[in-house]
Amino acid sequence: MTAGLVGLDAYLVDWLDLLLRWLHVIAAIAWIGASFYFVLLDQSLRPPVEPADAQAGVAGELWEVHGGGFYHVQKYRVAPPALPEHLAWFKWEAYTTWLSGFALVVVLYYLNGAARLVDPAVADLDQWQAIALSVGLLAAAWIAYDVLCRALGRNERALAGAVAALAVVAAVVADQLFAPRAAFVQVGAMLGTIMAANVLMVIIPAHWELIRAKQAGREPDAAPGLEGKRRSVHNNYLTLPVLFTMLAGHFPLAYGADRAWLVLVAFMALGATARLFYNLRHKGKTHWWLPVAGAVAVIALAVALNPDDAPSGGTTDEAAIERGRSGFADAGCGSCHALADAGATGAVGPNLDATTPPSGLVAERVTNGQGAMPAFGDKLTKQQITDIAAYVSAVAGSATTP
Repeated sequence: MTAGLVGLDAYLVDWLDLLLRWLHVIAAIAWIGASFYFVLLDQSLRPPVEPADAQAGVAGELWEVHGGGFYHVQKYRVAPPALPEHLAWFKWEAYTTWLSGFALVVVLYYLNGAARLVDPAVADLDQWQAIALSVGLLAAAWIAYDVLCRALGRNERALAGAVAALAVVAAVVADQLFAPRAAFVQVGAMLGTIMAANVLMVIIPAHWELIRAKQAGREPDAAPGLEGKRRSVHNNYLTLPVLFTMLAGHFPLAYGADRAWLVLVAFMALGATARLFYNLRHKGKTHWWLPVAGAVAVIALAVALNPDDAPSGGTTDEAAIERGRSGFADAGCGSCHALADAGATGAVGPNLDATTPPSGLVAERVTNGQGAMPAFGDKLTKQQITDIAAYVSAVAGSATTP
């Protein structure tokens, strides 16, 4: 799994992988949980009952019951008459999620770019070129998003369409530059960078503006806070699309599919739609057609991604298949994957099933490995891998599973 890493022992990398993933998941849970709660809170507020609260600047309130007691939450239109002694901040969840995620990308992709980030069948890039493109795209995603927010102002419908288009462009570009699994991670990292930069560059500075204005005895400007709230809502809609990119790398049926970028876009749209349903429901508007449409879309995706129905995309040239047969045996694939006419013992194909896998997916797995499967990208030529993929896709249907 870790062959080709630069300057790091494989055992150490496994430990870094484990600890960074654990930290990343913990921080992401905290950040996403806070996002879900505060959007629910903000959209569930009701006008204050007590006239004195309204006169003091309270814009809305919410009574909650949890943990064996009642909570009375109030939100001011801009700021309270006097600053409280203690303020709870919500920022390190975002920073820790991004920092741990970027560290994972460095360890698993940048230090192992030849095996995991670069796929010559996708783009013939040197490792340093792929890394430079990856980092550059992270910065470009934030810049493009921020420009769109400033250019489109308060036209939320136009902005939503523009950000959706930006996500599609990110998926297409990553699909054309990086190995399939890495492409999904890259898109998630780009969207995650937008989210973290929103916190660092917009939301937290808006909070500081409120605090400094009160400390200086001047009336706070409401505009930065309103922009911070808008960016916070944007982050809320990006949470589930980013979460999908974190999980999809474990499922070749998604990143190994034909036109994988389109599969990624479809799942990200499903995640954003789920948030739309709940955000509207928090406002008292329940549109049941949204989850119904989502369920229909999931079923359609399951049918479309069925490898039994998917075209292999491989060559049917008999000479290539014969070369693939020899390569399959010479590389030792038969010790784990069975093809009846190769005399192997074991199951066949991705996820150890007996279906016919697309040749593009086979080529990616042989090149980069998966789980306990080693990577052969530095042991076999591109042509050998292509031939093995064509062979597996052509004859896997006749395989036997003991």
